[in-house]
Amino acid sequence: MNQFEKLKQSVSDALHPYSPRGLLLYFLPMALIPATFIALGKGHFLTVLVNAAGFASYMLAAWCLRKGLQAEYVYAKSRIVRPPKQPLKTAAAVITALTTGMIAWLGAGHSLPVALMFAGGAFLGMYLSYGFDPRDEKKITAAHGYSGDEIQQALEDSSRIIRRIEQANGRIRNAELNRRIERICEVADNILAEIEADPRDFRRARKFLNVYLDGARQVTEGYAKTHQQTQSGELEQNFRNVLETIESVFQEQHQKLLEEDVFDLDVKIEVLTNQLKREGIL
Repeated sequence: MNQFEKLKQSVSDALHPYSPRGLLLYFLPMALIPATFIALGKGHFLTVLVNAAGFASYMLAAWCLRKGLQAEYVYAKSRIVRPPKQPLKTAAAVITALTTGMIAWLGAGHSLPVALMFAGGAFLGMYLSYGFDPRDEKKITAAHGYSGDEIQQALEDSSRIIRRIEQANGRIRNAELNRRIERICEVADNILAEIEADPRDFRRARKFLNVYLDGARQVTEGYAKTHQQTQSGELEQNFRNVLETIESVFQEQHQKLLEEDVFDLDVKIEVLTNQLKREGIL
């Protein structure tokens, strides 16, 4: 298992949309609140300012860390390897280190060398606990008249659509439908992986990316929104029927990519499009 696969597995296991990972940093500065009031009562206004500024800085670091972890989760889940645009986890580590050093020096009265040691310890602790932002990028080669950047952008957009389907699935309270949607997302990820491994497949799969995948997103998000407002058995059955069609088409698309067959799914695309229109999705 290479370094990226290890990172992907560890982050996927550790962080999900409702993961508490990184929340501890929100609670650590709570000790500064009573310290600030004590300093205020004693008239130590410099300490008050240092503690207040430290509290605000720690909260900013916590926000950066959570956003950085979420970006890393998307990066690790995606088959397309492009690093997050902003190094938020690294920024969180730097802010935490500087804030810790400032409080140790100006707030607690330690000497500057000791304060720097506190800052270094905080920076090391952030690195060991959360690591830094992933920076590796994998380039995709051009194929069949499409540039590498065009293919990569299309695959990144498709990966974001799959993640939206997963988020919508989290709002659906039906184990059977949840498992079916999970299988659809798994097959969709595998299709993106096949295209990434062999960009020549992009020409043959672009209709899948443009029609099937976005149709799956629309139908899933639509059902996730409406089923909470009504408990209609007919609505659930219609949604189940659409999912069965989508899953079947996804599996066939994946199989054809594996077989490297030249294919044309225009007819089946039209069938799925008409079905989505009948269900009021398109």
